[in-house]
Amino acid sequence: MSFLSVERSLTGRRWVGPSVEVERASEMMAQQTDLPRALCQVLTRRGVPLIEAKGFLEPKLKELLPDPRDLKDMEVAAARFLAAVHGRQRIAVFADYDVDGGSSAALLLVWLRQMGVAATLYVPDRIDEGYGPNVPAMRELAAGHDLIICVDCGTLSHEPIAAAEGADVIVLDHHLGGETLPDCVAVVNPNRQDESGDLGYLCAAGVVFLMLVEAGRQLRLAGARGPDLMALLDLVALATVADVAPLIGANRALVRQGLKVMAQRQRPGLVALSDVARMDAAPNTYHLGFLLGPRVNAGGRIGQADLGARLLATESMVEAEALSQRLDELNTERREIENAVRAAALEQAEARGLDAPLVWAAGEGWHPGVVGIVASRLKEAANRPAIVIGFDGNEGKGSGRSVSGVDLGASIQRLAAEGLLVKGGGHKMAAGLTVMRDKLEPAMARLSELLAKQGAGEGGPADLKLDGALMPGAATVDLVEQIELAGPFGAGAPAPRYALPDLQVRFAKRVGETHLKLSLSDGMNGGVDAIAFGAFDGPMGDRLTNHGGARFHFAGRLEVNSWGGRQSVQLRIEDAAEAVSD
Repeated sequence: MSFLSVERSLTGRRWVGPSVEVERASEMMAQQTDLPRALCQVLTRRGVPLIEAKGFLEPKLKELLPDPRDLKDMEVAAARFLAAVHGRQRIAVFADYDVDGGSSAALLLVWLRQMGVAATLYVPDRIDEGYGPNVPAMRELAAGHDLIICVDCGTLSHEPIAAAEGADVIVLDHHLGGETLPDCVAVVNPNRQDESGDLGYLCAAGVVFLMLVEAGRQLRLAGARGPDLMALLDLVALATVADVAPLIGANRALVRQGLKVMAQRQRPGLVALSDVARMDAAPNTYHLGFLLGPRVNAGGRIGQADLGARLLATESMVEAEALSQRLDELNTERREIENAVRAAALEQAEARGLDAPLVWAAGEGWHPGVVGIVASRLKEAANRPAIVIGFDGNEGKGSGRSVSGVDLGASIQRLAAEGLLVKGGGHKMAAGLTVMRDKLEPAMARLSELLAKQGAGEGGPADLKLDGALMPGAATVDLVEQIELAGPFGAGAPAPRYALPDLQVRFAKRVGETHLKLSLSDGMNGGVDAIAFGAFDGPMGDRLTNHGGARFHFAGRLEVNSWGGRQSVQLRIEDAAEAVSD
């Protein structure tokens, strides 16, 4: 049965409330722990046992951090890394051009600098070199370095790593591994085929951090000390959230502690970036994912590939401010390019049909730096895995995003093995590929077939799952702060979503091109301010603006808004439905 009788909302979704079992279990947890019922609902939905409830609210990194040696090649990697440090050997860090790659590189560069070692940073150009190590770059780095560390890439780079003659290579990665591994000193990757997969949720920065933990252990055994690792957790938190790694297990503790470190404003690059992004509150996962992450990414997408990593690693406030300003400008430019590609891709995908197991679009000259973002938009619009490809001549470079329960990376890798792609790989939720024009149609048809076998395309727009209903008067700052104890929220751990039923729109104002600012009232003394981002990208914006006095149910997430020293609750609207009178 639908929640509040909403079978089809303004975005075409059915609303689904908590199950009877969840309601009963949360009621029991509230009675036995004296925790607020709304908080108990969140914990129960997360599957937290009653006996573990209070401990879950205070995650301890020392209890949740896995033993680095649980990962294959870890001890060897850390030992070779330390040998290079002690021997003052020449070290190069080869990093991917996204936030995870930049953060991973910065972790190593900062740690090494504190040990008195200056390393070389190399980030490949997205357009000229593409993702991951390439033969010319690795050959050139090997000629001038003793050790090359590949971060957030390298697991499938057999030929480029073989080209690094004269240098040792370590790979610290999290992308899906193949049947064989490159011939190098170590490949530390929780998603190697011979790993258990228990730590497969880590991003590359998480893997790098574990390697530094192991390096610290080896240093202590030798009677020495390494840099303070806790001070590096802001970088791990940024990468984890921006790479949409699930906030479960150790990730939850890493991000929670990392947000505390970031709030201390000690890292010049993150301080300058926060200021240019006009962050006026303590950092949270929204800030990392939607304000900081896209700006760090902008250099790799449409600008100079190493800007993000340089920003995160710098000690100079002057350099940090200059780099942040440049990344902010590039991010604005990226948005303009993205909007144009998104409109064309959506039109093409709609003409092809949004109900197939795979939604895809390809176009001439579409910038490879935005195809991943546009694929994410298509995925959200159709609730299907999506691929977007930009062609330059006969070669197309594309990116894909998947939905829960459908492993896109494995299917892309299979296509590459079958010869339909020049290359391709990734992980469950995201993947990249290169395809020749004459193979485009058969490749997409085959990919659709593989994804259909995993259940892609079986449903319509996703049901909107709600944690319950609240009246505006119950949506207090205290309630939001209590619920935040179950966080941080993000991928794999969604923030609770509530329905605020039967409200009037007192005020509605368009903000920017697509957003809508609202003031809602229950018609008595209760009310709440709200924001609907992207409302005018769909039917919600026009309907709520031209409401004609109608009443609506609203669904979304509660957040605390700080303005002029005053705190208030704001509803971030995700959906709305007309309230039908009996």
